Amino acid sequence: MLASLVWALERFFFRQRLATLGVLAVVTLVMGLFALRLEMSAGFDKQLPQQHAFIKTFNQYRDVLFGANRIIVVLHARQGDIWNKEALTRLHDLTQALFFMPGIDRRSVTSLWTPNTRAVQITEEGMKAEDVVGGDVTVGTLDDRAIAGIRERTLVGGFVGSLVANDHSGAMVMAELADPDPQTGKRLNYLAFSQQLEDELRARFADGDYEVQIIGFAKQMGDIGAGASSVVGFFFLAFVLTALAVYWYTRSWVLTFLPLFCSLVSVVWQFGTLTLLGYGLDPLAILVPFLVFAIGVSHGVQQVNFISREVCAGADGMTAARRSFGGLLIPGTLALITAFVGFATLALVPIPMIRELAITASVGVAYKIVTNLIMLPLLASYFRFDAAYVARVERLRRWRDGAMVRLGRIAEPRNAAIGSLLCLGLMVLAVWQSQGRHVGHVLPGAPELRADSRYNQDVESVVSHFALGLDLFTVAVETPEGGCYRHDVMTYVDRLTWYLGNVPGVLSAQSLPALTKLSASGVNEGNPKWAALPLDELSLGEAVRQVPEALRLYNEDCTLLPINLYLADHKASTLKEVVQAVQRYRAEHSLDGVTVRLASGNAGVQAATNEVVETSELPMMLYVYLTIVLLVFLVYRDWRAMVACCLPLTLATFLGYWFMKALDIGLTVATLPVMVLAVGIGVDYAFYIYNRLQMHLAQGQDIVSAFKQGLREVGVATVFTALTLSVGVATWSFSALKFQADMGLLLTFMFMVNMIMAITLLPAIAVMLDTLIPRRGPVRAPLLAH
Repeated sequence: MLASLVWALERFFFRQRLATLGVLAVVTLVMGLFALRLEMSAGFDKQLPQQHAFIKTFNQYRDVLFGANRIIVVLHARQGDIWNKEALTRLHDLTQALFFMPGIDRRSVTSLWTPNTRAVQITEEGMKAEDVVGGDVTVGTLDDRAIAGIRERTLVGGFVGSLVANDHSGAMVMAELADPDPQTGKRLNYLAFSQQLEDELRARFADGDYEVQIIGFAKQMGDIGAGASSVVGFFFLAFVLTALAVYWYTRSWVLTFLPLFCSLVSVVWQFGTLTLLGYGLDPLAILVPFLVFAIGVSHGVQQVNFISREVCAGADGMTAARRSFGGLLIPGTLALITAFVGFATLALVPIPMIRELAITASVGVAYKIVTNLIMLPLLASYFRFDAAYVARVERLRRWRDGAMVRLGRIAEPRNAAIGSLLCLGLMVLAVWQSQGRHVGHVLPGAPELRADSRYNQDVESVVSHFALGLDLFTVAVETPEGGCYRHDVMTYVDRLTWYLGNVPGVLSAQSLPALTKLSASGVNEGNPKWAALPLDELSLGEAVRQVPEALRLYNEDCTLLPINLYLADHKASTLKEVVQAVQRYRAEHSLDGVTVRLASGNAGVQAATNEVVETSELPMMLYVYLTIVLLVFLVYRDWRAMVACCLPLTLATFLGYWFMKALDIGLTVATLPVMVLAVGIGVDYAFYIYNRLQMHLAQGQDIVSAFKQGLREVGVATVFTALTLSVGVATWSFSALKFQADMGLLLTFMFMVNMIMAITLLPAIAVMLDTLIPRRGPVRAPLLAH
């Protein structure tokens, strides 16, 4: 049935080739116009797994708690401290500039100059609370006396280490971002906002005497977006290297042009589709279009290899193109369907950015069926190849065939047995070494950027000068109304705060009961004996009211008492330990009416993302492998084919996990699609090789001879494709973006390993299966037209 369908499609397209190419040209032109409108876009909310329990907590209380989407700006004196008129004036102007920037939640702006920064102290007359910078102090009235008062109130209020650096060399301005804008409802353009921070803050307030550090999600995404622009340069370099390599392989500019052109056409269609769907190109997904291009080159090389072989056998351009179409449509479609399913399964991850990536990448792969399996042979049918070309290729082919003949010895029973045992041992080792691989971010700072990037240098500077951890993990404790006035509720929260403050990786823990005890001591002349929660409701309420509302440690009706944990970093191991500690305490200690919920803060959001990625990985891989198994069985109708194609792929996957663990590459929203893609591309090699193997078996050849012949026909193309793709993506290793460099290394490794497994382990397994379990009947040909 499939053979008849392929034959019918071949007759239709080649009889209507000019009309078909005309339609494809019009589609390319239209999609190209839409592709020109594509813009880089990044969003905070689309990075979040919205259905995760942690994110539901975050969304429910995002207007009450300190959020995960903060921006932190530090004014740092290169020499001396900030206790002078020039520094404080500059800090005032910096605060004002940030306050009036679009996208800033003005209620949340906090610095020494904002009225929500108050110092509370104990005097002979009782508690005294006043603004750090009083209302009678302006930039114009700053003198030595006023500056001394500001410094004293900063020390009394305990703002050293938080708003002021430990060595007094810098001061911080913090703010939450309003996304979407509550007035306009528009989403914040993070890339434009990041550039605005550079233009209006760093460029304006940094000079030879002062430097400005800016950190936060918006700045991080902006720097990633800026670095992503270099992807175009690396893509151009990879394109040139690929073109030279394809020419070296084909010895024909025509056959070099065809796979590259058709692969580029599908990328144009993909970009156009992104625009039509209303998507932008996310900086973390910037590599996906180029991976889709790589898939196209992989299939294009198989096409031109088939055409070249037919031309050398005496066929003209039209005949060679038609045979290539018929011979590769099924295995090529199988491979592309596998890649399509691999990307489509990413939609199972409940993170909007990954679902967006899944849709656009799946569409791009689907377009390959048209551009590389239909358009390419149709274009090739218009070209002619002279005797000189045939002579050049024949000389080259004889040399390559000699190499494949030597490699084909792996299929001899003795060598196959040795190879199978070696690979079995390697499989055991790879599975063992891949255990405990990292999920989430492994390194501190922004893992997408290199350690010497401006952003990570800013992070390092802020962490080294301030005592407050930048990774905030908030535990939301829900209580009955008026819970902050109940001794039993406050005691429960206080004990939980103490417990979590002693978890490894937690620098400090902040909650309402902890500060209430200080207030209680303050109203009793600072006597440490009174640093306890008052039993009386009125006394407790009076102590609670001394805690500044700006700290957001309770809401208006006292039904929410958050615990803020400042972590040493946002490594996956740190986050997992904190989450487990909260869950353990919650399970072992309970109080009627009190609910402990996880989690908010940037570290809480990251913990949710890590959990989703970790739980989504196995189902996705199983769906991809199930698809491969079903497709292989459908086309080859032989259980041996399933085993021979899937075992090498499985070994390559575990070797990839081992590679990631060895290089400290965590499984994240950026690396998960790459591993799925690696499975999709890896099975391409197996499809093309096993397809020729079964065809020769159906002609009556024994398994050893069939593989040797099949390897001569497609082995060189398989090896060459892997080498070409590896050279192209290996150039990414020099990118300013660390995640792009990591992806380049990972893809290079996976391309090569999958190729090696396909040309060594696949034949070894196929031979051993035929030797140990002989076939009872004749082999049926694969479902091909030719």
